[in-house]
Amino acid sequence: MTTLRRVAVPSGQGVAASLAGLLVLLAVLATTVGLGLLAAVVGLACGLALGAAVVRGLGSHGLGPGDLVTLSRATLACGLAALVADSLVRSPAVTAVVALAVLALSLDAVDGRVARRTGTVSAFGGRFDGEADAFLLLVLSVYVARSAGAWVLAIGAARYLFGAAGWAWPWMRERLPFRYWRKVVTAVQGIVLCAAAADVVPPGPRDAALALALVLLAESFGRDVVWLWRRRPSRSVVPTGGAPHGRAPHGRATHGRAP
Repeated sequence: MTTLRRVAVPSGQGVAASLAGLLVLLAVLATTVGLGLLAAVVGLACGLALGAAVVRGLGSHGLGPGDLVTLSRATLACGLAALVADSLVRSPAVTAVVALAVLALSLDAVDGRVARRTGTVSAFGGRFDGEADAFLLLVLSVYVARSAGAWVLAIGAARYLFGAAGWAWPWMRERLPFRYWRKVVTAVQGIVLCAAAADVVPPGPRDAALALALVLLAESFGRDVVWLWRRRPSRSVVPTGGAPHGRAPHGRATHGRAP
């Protein structure tokens, strides 16, 4: 914890830098690809939501080096969201979409390594990494669904459906053990969606790759659901108004990098 505090950046400063960077990115996109005002508002709204989530999640703690990398790629995903929103009303800027997506996906391989090398791995960093992955996949799936079909949205919605299930079934909120296969599946989703967004693969092979990616995602989430179901607490031992002794009442199950 001492190391983390020494290298951490106050959350407010990190969020302010993120919003400033996003404004610059949106301005560049407006002057280069003609990003519309409504799309820019969408991107800025995503950035504000991102900042609020980071400040709320961190509390009084700061952002470590790995968290700053994750924040950077989440900011890129907000810019990508603006481009995707713009593509719904005009011809998409394919090159810009793919460039931002590839950069964001590349940074996904950096944040965990940076956190480990600086000794600043944290539970927040693991959750933040997973949520950044989920948002990027959601944005990419919305873009790809324009040409491949609405069924592709299932790839982007999976993490959020999994999280929503936790509100209905508390046992779904327990923390999952680290499993490297989740990282592999997440990487596959990003690569396949990015290739589909680039429009360099014929529709037949593209759809087959997307379907395979969705099957892998369903298998990974399904395995987690089964694991949680088998370890759900018995009704007879759950005390009224709380979780069973020894279990975290608000355990988060992430589908990304684990601390």
